[in-house]
Amino acid sequence: MDRVVGLSVSPNTIERISLEVGNDLEAAEQDGWQSVLTGERPIPDLAIVEFDGGRIRTRQACCGPGVHLSGKGWNETKNAIFVSACSTTSEADPQSEPPDCFLDPGHVAKLTEKATTQEKKAETDPLPDKQEPASADDSPPEPTHKPRRLLRTVISSMKNSTEFGKQMHREATRRNFDQASRRAFVADGLTCNWSIHQTHFRDYTPILDFTHAVSYLFTASLICFGKAKPAWSAYCLWMKLAWRGKIVEVITELRSHQQRIGLPSEDAAEDDPREQLRRVIGYLENNRPRMRYDEYRRQGLPTTSAWMESAVKEINYRTKGTEMFWNNPAGAEAILQIRSAALSDDDRLVRFLTSRPGRAVMRRPTPHLNTAA
Repeated sequence: MDRVVGLSVSPNTIERISLEVGNDLEAAEQDGWQSVLTGERPIPDLAIVEFDGGRIRTRQACCGPGVHLSGKGWNETKNAIFVSACSTTSEADPQSEPPDCFLDPGHVAKLTEKATTQEKKAETDPLPDKQEPASADDSPPEPTHKPRRLLRTVISSMKNSTEFGKQMHREATRRNFDQASRRAFVADGLTCNWSIHQTHFRDYTPILDFTHAVSYLFTASLICFGKAKPAWSAYCLWMKLAWRGKIVEVITELRSHQQRIGLPSEDAAEDDPREQLRRVIGYLENNRPRMRYDEYRRQGLPTTSAWMESAVKEINYRTKGTEMFWNNPAGAEAILQIRSAALSDDDRLVRFLTSRPGRAVMRRPTPHLNTAA
């Protein structure tokens, strides 16, 4: 404020106003934005809801200066985007071959927990050399079956998944998503994600983010074949089968490897290869109905949560950083409300601040405070 407009504002004042605005935004959301967002709300042809969690660090409130961590300091944020989009449908799979990025060893390694291990010993890495990307002039035009974003709104909070699911339902209802001809719900494999889907978005097509499936398949290849060339060949085969919606064939082959390796004991450690393979198979089995990627492409639906991952990064730019702690968890919640409103395409934050009591041309009423309190 001092550099841009020459107005000196104390940090305490900014903190106080931010808390007030964040709390007022939360109240406006629970009221359905009735006093903020007016006008026509068109029914989208394609409605996409994506959900993902984030992490921020907070300290215990009212403990004075110094480090007073709440638990381990890390707290989970809930984030969701609501996108009205357009795309084309087709009778045949418009993209039967997976994108080159999923055949890029470096990219695939970053998607898995094994990335650090793979990068330490490049000379013994069984993965082939990374291919040079094609020049921009050689890149094909964007396929029309891929959804194109028209309008995005964002919500974020530190509430639990039950309360956040209700908030997601309110936002989808306000956006008339329930009347869209095509609806998709995209998330990773966490149980709470699909509990929200079953409770509030049951009639949306459930889609497991393909990049999460890729990381599990890559991990499975290392478990079954170790750090040898057959591991990369097996991954490529399983990934292509999954891309074409043939995940049952992948699970069948993994079960044959499980018989060869053996089942884990009841007290098996988490790093036991048998236990790791059991978890991979369980993950794929549980999410099998959400992995019909060839069908999703025919319907013009998304297959990854790339938009959601991007939104989480945009939120993290304001809420997460190296050695960054929130002294007041309530302040973190307020900033999440403000940040998500600022990232929404419908200018809800500007409209809210314009009509909010206390703006430049409207005097905010003075509350009767209890001075003793």
